[in-house]
Amino acid sequence: MASVNPLDTNACNYNYEVVRQFTLMTLFWGILGMGLGVFIAAQLVWPALNFGLPWTSFGRLRPMHTSIVIFAFGGGALFATSLYVVQRTSRVRLISDGLAKFVFWGWQAAIVAALISYPLGYTTSKEYAEMEWPIAVWIAIVWVAYACLFFGTIVRRKVKHIYVGNWFYGAFILVTGMVHIINHAAVPVSLMKSYSAYSGATDAMIQWWYGHSVVGFILTVGFLGMMYYFVPKQADRPIYSYRLSIVHFWALITLYIWAGPHHLHYTALPDWAQSLGMAMSIILLAPSWGGMINGMMTLSGAWHKLRTDPILRFLVVSLAFYGMSTFEGPMMAIKTVNSLSHYTDWTIGHVHAGALGWVAMISIGTLYHMIPKLYGREQMHSIVLINVHFWLATIGTVLYIASMWVNGITQGLMWRAVNDDGTLTYSFVEALQASHPGYIVRLLGGATFASGMLLMAYNSWRTIRAGEPAVQVLTPSVA
Repeated sequence: MASVNPLDTNACNYNYEVVRQFTLMTLFWGILGMGLGVFIAAQLVWPALNFGLPWTSFGRLRPMHTSIVIFAFGGGALFATSLYVVQRTSRVRLISDGLAKFVFWGWQAAIVAALISYPLGYTTSKEYAEMEWPIAVWIAIVWVAYACLFFGTIVRRKVKHIYVGNWFYGAFILVTGMVHIINHAAVPVSLMKSYSAYSGATDAMIQWWYGHSVVGFILTVGFLGMMYYFVPKQADRPIYSYRLSIVHFWALITLYIWAGPHHLHYTALPDWAQSLGMAMSIILLAPSWGGMINGMMTLSGAWHKLRTDPILRFLVVSLAFYGMSTFEGPMMAIKTVNSLSHYTDWTIGHVHAGALGWVAMISIGTLYHMIPKLYGREQMHSIVLINVHFWLATIGTVLYIASMWVNGITQGLMWRAVNDDGTLTYSFVEALQASHPGYIVRLLGGATFASGMLLMAYNSWRTIRAGEPAVQVLTPSVA
């Protein structure tokens, strides 16, 4: 590519290459991660699918599934959209093409390394933080490079204003890096073995400070940055209330990081810390719903577009699931509710209401929005296939979460049932037998959702094949 003067807005092009790369890998990892999720769901229906091998056991495949869908699929969507949005709203090219390439290939290398190590049994055993210390260090290096790329681009912006979506992306980048480094502090004893720098209840507290921040800042704050750009763009309407978006931002990042202790109710964690986590979780409902309402109300005067625009339908339904999940979460943080729900499939249902209904659906909607623009097309190859994908995703999500809600309440009630003499009414195996129909429905729901991703891959391939990579020239109205 010929060199250009970065101050010449008529000559300086955006770096869409890294955005295209992350977009394609997001599709790839989404299909792989959700397919693996369907397989381990099938293992809970037919345990023989473990094949009696350590490498294919549920305990080793599950962290592969969670790492792919959170860090490879969800992370890839965040990398793609953040680097797309920050250029368009700042009206400046990424500060370094070389750094962008390093972030892309470095992240893919980290994902592959984790996926190789987990089946071999190399794990810290920490939820969402199973990667051993060499991989964790590499992730931290790549993340610092990503932060430099993102914030460096904002520093060089050609507009005074920093769009609110970039505030959410920026908070997600900073907090995720911070909690990753602190939670992965460890004492290495060999190349692939280490021990946590913390112990006992302190280790558990820091782990769930990290664990809930992964949910809060990757799977919520980052995707809200996505929502604040792509919902107004697809609806062709300004955001309902810019003032509310700022209040939403500051309230959310102030409260979210305190909610982690609600994962540790009725444990060795001090009771005051549990109560603090519960209180912060309940208060968190207000800014969460404020953001959801802000996104929904952006469609004022444009609701009719939902009849003909399946991409907008993905975005709006994702907001509905976001609102539902952020109501359910604070309710489950209340100790009396948590005493019934904890350790049951209800928690799994809650997580996937957010993961499938919110994270995956808004990611799918934004990818459908971006792909034609990245490849010089007016629209996706087939609107009909997008419509079919929407209904597969919606039906699959509802089947999944409803089956887990029923299972969870059934399990909680069976586990706490006692006879007159104080003995348990039901054995664990009886609770497992009662859960089996729910596992079948969950498998069906997950398979339905994953099948929609295959349609998306085909639709994207046809769109890309018919188009040419776009080279976006900076103009004052391009954002």
